[in-house]
Amino acid sequence: MTTATPTTPTVNGRVIALAHYAGRAVLERVLARTGNTFYQSVTLRVVAAEDAPVERDKVTAEVTGSLKIEESAVQATIDELVAAKLIEEVPSDGSRLRFTPVGRELYDRVTAETNEISARIYADIPAEDLATAGRVLTLVTERANAELAGI
Repeated sequence: MTTATPTTPTVNGRVIALAHYAGRAVLERVLARTGNTFYQSVTLRVVAAEDAPVERDKVTAEVTGSLKIEESAVQATIDELVAAKLIEEVPSDGSRLRFTPVGRELYDRVTAETNEISARIYADIPAEDLATAGRVLTLVTERANAELAGI
């Protein structure tokens, strides 16, 4: 009797999706303890990437492009974050957004917790494998975005 040897699957949409949804589920569990959503987390990350207040239109464009969702959904998410006092419009320029102290603390806390989890997930994966995966996934993303633009 022979036993089947498990094989490593080739990267394809299903493998990518399974990894994405597993990682997203981890983040969503962390976020659930804070009362925040995935869309809010992605939006806060865009605000955090800037050292200064960021244009609302830039936040909207980046989140829309990343999540492939309607602009109205991003605008609603921004409004939720403002209502929750996690971000605010700059008083002298309402088109720019910035963190509130509470928003910065929340973002930093969630980031620290997810960084610890990510370190465990990626532990012991050789750097060259991570670099190869990064190159392949970047190329897949570029090609999928090109296809999406043509549809």
